[in-house]
Amino acid sequence: MVDPTADSLAYLTLDSSLYNHVKALLKEMNSQSASQKGMLRWSLQKKLESDPLCSILLIQVLVQELETKLKRVSEVYKKKSYTHVIPVLHTLYYVVIQSSAVIPTSLYQTVCECLMKLLILPLPYSAVALSTLRSIKMEMITPGSLYQRRVIAEQNLKTEHFTLQEKVFVLADPAVFSVQLEATVRANLEASSCLRNAPTMEKNVVLHVLQTGLGTTCHSSRLAQALQALEDRMVEKYFQEVVLVMEQSIKHGASGRANYLNKLYDIHNDILTASKEETKTVDHDSSVCGTALPSPEISFLLWRDEEDLWNLLANFILRNSSVEEEVKGERDSVQSEDSGIDLKEIDRKPSAFSRRNAFKSMRPADKLTLMSEKIEAFPGSAPVCEEDRRRHTARVVVMGDDRVLGRLTRAYHSIRKRESKRLILTKKLNLQFYYIPVTDVEPLLSPPDSACHDEGRLSLASLLGRVDPWYNSNINSLRAAISTLAAHSNHSEPSQQNLFLLDTMCYYLRCGTQPVNLPLYSVKMTRSSCDVTSVVEEVFVSHLEADIPEFRHIREKSSKEPSARRKKSHVDVFGAVISMSLSKREVVKGEAPMTYAVVITSEPAAATSGVDYLTVRFNSVNPGFNTEIQTRRISIRTMEHRTLSVCLDKDSRRTYTDVQRIEVSPCLDPGCSVWSRFSVSSERELLLSKYLDKVLSLPINTFTGVTL
Repeated sequence: MVDPTADSLAYLTLDSSLYNHVKALLKEMNSQSASQKGMLRWSLQKKLESDPLCSILLIQVLVQELETKLKRVSEVYKKKSYTHVIPVLHTLYYVVIQSSAVIPTSLYQTVCECLMKLLILPLPYSAVALSTLRSIKMEMITPGSLYQRRVIAEQNLKTEHFTLQEKVFVLADPAVFSVQLEATVRANLEASSCLRNAPTMEKNVVLHVLQTGLGTTCHSSRLAQALQALEDRMVEKYFQEVVLVMEQSIKHGASGRANYLNKLYDIHNDILTASKEETKTVDHDSSVCGTALPSPEISFLLWRDEEDLWNLLANFILRNSSVEEEVKGERDSVQSEDSGIDLKEIDRKPSAFSRRNAFKSMRPADKLTLMSEKIEAFPGSAPVCEEDRRRHTARVVVMGDDRVLGRLTRAYHSIRKRESKRLILTKKLNLQFYYIPVTDVEPLLSPPDSACHDEGRLSLASLLGRVDPWYNSNINSLRAAISTLAAHSNHSEPSQQNLFLLDTMCYYLRCGTQPVNLPLYSVKMTRSSCDVTSVVEEVFVSHLEADIPEFRHIREKSSKEPSARRKKSHVDVFGAVISMSLSKREVVKGEAPMTYAVVITSEPAAATSGVDYLTVRFNSVNPGFNTEIQTRRISIRTMEHRTLSVCLDKDSRRTYTDVQRIEVSPCLDPGCSVWSRFSVSSERELLLSKYLDKVLSLPINTFTGVTL
């Protein structure tokens, strides 16, 4: 066992293999090959799990790398000089949380001094450095705290001293996942669930905390054997004691460290004494028993109905009995304050919330809760709500291409709209979104009359990869592994590739805490069919394509011809005339002749380093008449009694026909349109909401995030 006060560690020679491994890890970010990206990080994680003592050497290597980066930043203050800071910070955090060995206080202090210097970097780099610094300081004062809190939350262990709970929902797009791929991915992600039980998790928590806190005074081998010999009720007793002691120490800060270690020593001796008769005599060796972080509880679902997300989230928060009692207790007040809420079916089906058209009334605290969510959506922002106010965290991972993000956009907008009328989820639930791009194993053939195409359906994944190279190395590279997973699946025994997928997802869930906000756009479509006019309102995140069905054959013919031949050929058909009205600083009106299609693409500020805008391209049967403009809102209508076929987010399932007019504008967040009622006849907008960005964005978690 490593002596926690041993200054001799400062003179240890850095392990060359670890140093070379870290160097290769950083070099991998600049590599163009996507086949092996992410494997180096994963192999380093596995090496740490197999040899916990190497964590100290690895931390020294990482600190040395950070100091090298700091020198380069001071010499050349350019973005490229500190891009590699992100992987070093996340690797450092992951090493500390997993380490079962005692990390010397002197090394902790060196790490904190180095992280303090990184706070001079611009956002979002300084935000990641600050988050890492806070975590490491807490671990230095209260050893084992990061591991214990993480396991309790992810495994939903019951304790009154730390009540945060998490749940991971993986929603896969059935348009991308074949039957075989679905079965394989589901088996890989849910394989560890059958091996998960509370007593085993509690034993690992107790063993990890006592090892990291007591160092050489902890008899690791005897303690591990003693915990195995104890009955489950005794394990539960000591687990609750460890949690209580730790939470008290965290509350008192540095002043409570000595008392914390003394109490851990007492618990250690009590366990050995209680199991003395059942355990066999073993040598008092100094080996460290590994306690690798178990994978969280994961629910995998083929996302066929958009209401599935709301139902999953509602069931999650209502599963806890105390929360359910609270909701039931509020039923009478809910129905009296807002008769639009119908909770009669809560006892029979907790997820079945419905709303009738009625007057709504929200309490002032509820209004501020929605706005605080908007404020906290930006990287580097301080939390507005109290830490333990929302005891549940739902980590929603969507798997697919641009189409699944389009579906998530609709579901998220629907949730915000519901919550703006009556808070059900927001007060109790911290909602986090993650995205893992997946392409078709065997590309699905779209019908020839489809307004959408198969190619270019990973535009948002490419955008996230450009703004966050670490996301590109670890998450974008997963799509190649997932695509080949079904072909090499072995349901009888998990393969190395299976573990790679699960471990990488866990790493993403734990370290991907910085959001990239993708702006949403609303589209109002006026349809005319059988002399009946109707209006459809929709939202999209990346792409809108509108074409005129009568001229679709011209587009297909034009796309098949070589470009040189198209320039020489003469086109006799001139398409349709489309009227448009767009808004930049002033309204511009005009006509686009010979147009057969309009393609509207979102350009988020995250990629443009400026403001969000739309790129609108008018495709003509004559390439010489193609035009492209940039705007934030636009209105388009057909002339000559023609109609449009509109496809949203490249998803043929979201195609609308017989459309005469479309109006596109930034989607306003229902949660920020909050008004205060002073009388029956007058309303006034809340003062705080005037200063918020009211455009609704979809926050996708990455490792770096973007702050403008």
